[in-house]
Amino acid sequence: MSLTLPAGVALPVTASALVLTQQPGNGDNGGQGEDFGKSSPVGFLVLILFLIAVAFLVRSMTKHLKRVPASFDDPPAEEPKPEPPAEAEAPAEPEKKQPNGASSAKSD
Repeated sequence: MSLTLPAGVALPVTASALVLTQQPGNGDNGGQGEDFGKSSPVGFLVLILFLIAVAFLVRSMTKHLKRVPASFDDPPAEEPKPEPPAEAEAPAEPEKKQPNGASSAKSD
């Protein structure tokens, strides 16, 4: 199957295709002069600074990742420990001290 265009349409289509495919002349090259695509020493310095910053970020992230626990699951609940049995004797009351340092218990 071949595509045939009517005579009145073929001329504008071919003319517009020729105009669109032409390269710009010696006039405006769209900003692409002889130095287009070349970098400057300032650009190289900025690139080096970015690489140093990335190295520090990787180092910092590695330190933080070492502190992350292996699992975020809750630790198993510990069983409550039984309370020790109460002793039959009550603990002795501590001796009260007098302001001058003598004890309140009288010794006979």
